[in-house]
Amino acid sequence: MTQVRGAAAPMSGTLDAGAFDEALLDQAVAEVQARALAWAATSARERAHLLERVVNDTYAVAEEWTAVACAAKGYDPHSTEGGEELFSGLGTFVSMAQSFRQSMLDIAAKGRPQYPGPVRHKPDNRIAIQVVPRSIFDKVLYAGITGEVWMEPGVDEDQVKATQAEVYQSPTTHAGVSLVLGAGNVGSLGPRDVLTKLFGEGKVVVLKANPVNDYLVPYWERALSALIEGGFLRVVTGGARVGAYLTNHAGVSDIHVTGSDKTHDAIVFGVGPEGERRKANNQPLVTKPVSCELGNVSPVVVVPGAWTKKEIDFQARHVATMIANNAGFNCLTPRIIITHEGWDQREEFFQALERVFASIPTRAAYYPGAETRRDAFLAEHPDAHQIGGSRGGTMPWTIIRNVDASKTNDICLNVEAFCALTAETALAADSPADFVRRATEFCNDVVWGTLSMTLIADPRTMKHPETGPAIEQAIADLRYGSIGVNLWHALSFAFSTTVWGAYPGHEITDIQSGTGFVGNAYLFAQPQKSVVRGPFVATPAPAWFATSKNAGVVMRKLLAFEVKPSWLKLPSLFAAALRG
Repeated sequence: MTQVRGAAAPMSGTLDAGAFDEALLDQAVAEVQARALAWAATSARERAHLLERVVNDTYAVAEEWTAVACAAKGYDPHSTEGGEELFSGLGTFVSMAQSFRQSMLDIAAKGRPQYPGPVRHKPDNRIAIQVVPRSIFDKVLYAGITGEVWMEPGVDEDQVKATQAEVYQSPTTHAGVSLVLGAGNVGSLGPRDVLTKLFGEGKVVVLKANPVNDYLVPYWERALSALIEGGFLRVVTGGARVGAYLTNHAGVSDIHVTGSDKTHDAIVFGVGPEGERRKANNQPLVTKPVSCELGNVSPVVVVPGAWTKKEIDFQARHVATMIANNAGFNCLTPRIIITHEGWDQREEFFQALERVFASIPTRAAYYPGAETRRDAFLAEHPDAHQIGGSRGGTMPWTIIRNVDASKTNDICLNVEAFCALTAETALAADSPADFVRRATEFCNDVVWGTLSMTLIADPRTMKHPETGPAIEQAIADLRYGSIGVNLWHALSFAFSTTVWGAYPGHEITDIQSGTGFVGNAYLFAQPQKSVVRGPFVATPAPAWFATSKNAGVVMRKLLAFEVKPSWLKLPSLFAAALRG
């Protein structure tokens, strides 16, 4: 079915199932194209007002949006899973809208977004700008958490300031129509990409919803009505044929897609033997700019140390949350846990991890193809540990242990499972510092993809005179767009003042995790990666942990705070968080 949402009457736009209407799609592109220069002429202050309305309109539809998304995934909206859906589906979108809104106000008042800093010098002639915490409220809400954006080598702070928000220096030269091909797993992804294109890159947008979650389109329409009414956005539904028509549309100037590398290749080179031939010869069918976020075999590197029982239990809950979130249907879900072969507590940690999984109800395998993907991994690793049942369409939590690191063609090191499955491999090393260096090389040279990874190390190890510097060097050397240090790398996605995307440098014939960044609310011109850090053990445990019993309440209070921050809202928010 092809459907265009948000257009002015009389184009209501619902076609019969199976229909395909080129004229309807042409009209959607034409309507936003006609408003491209008007968008370029819209001042930063006017854009801030639009974002204020987007935030309020999103909050007004929050409960309905969450209820529908939870129904599709089999969650109780007020459960832990429901709180998670509220946070990922709306909370991160509202946070991004607020971050862009503040940048618009900064541009109106001072010419460029005002990042908090400080600015630090890093290896290889790089600087890192601290962007989290961004306010006094962040310091209170996210105590002990920081986020940095690292710049490309050779870029100094004067260049950063001179090139910030370039689109606002000559807006008409950047005007055009972006096609956003939305993701089907997380409800906020398509709308977040819309904000990046409109407010970060100066484009008007046609958003094509993914058929997996196009049931959210009516709620997106209401949340984004300020942009739709202005003619700056149209939302389109439909299958692959709609996407193919729009990617080749003469009125579309660039494309952004969230999906897999196979999706990218199908768009750029075509499908089948002819597509393979074109890719081999670097003969793209689509030559307009394509930015993309395409997934990863995301690693978690566990640096050996002497951990207390409390630390093991906390990190077991931390890692289990990374895997359980959204039933494992995230591009940022850890797919390979890398440990030291000689770590004395290796088995103790995995026993704790499996105990945590035993306490988390299994979730519906709602994303198409999940069973087939899982079966491919089990065919190569039939001894995988399976925890929990699979009744009613749910999928057991699955851990493949002891993957042979020397078998670099193993499926676990080369294919993103995209279901409730992860694996573990152990590396031999002479010392913890040597392990860190070997793990860095292994991640960079063997594990597929460059999107995101997390490194976990206890504070005593971080302070060790040999291991501590090795860890800091690893953070500099790891070729990932987002790195978490004692904090799930997903927080780099959630904090839109950081940047989210693959490590720069992929060619279209080997796209891996993609090209370009989203988020980037401070509008940096040459970011290389983000680094987020957190405490090794947080008390209380974060409400976004899968083991939280009060996440539904906490996330609703946090969303209300994000919409309208106030000191008066903090006591009840903290009280809810302390109830765990």
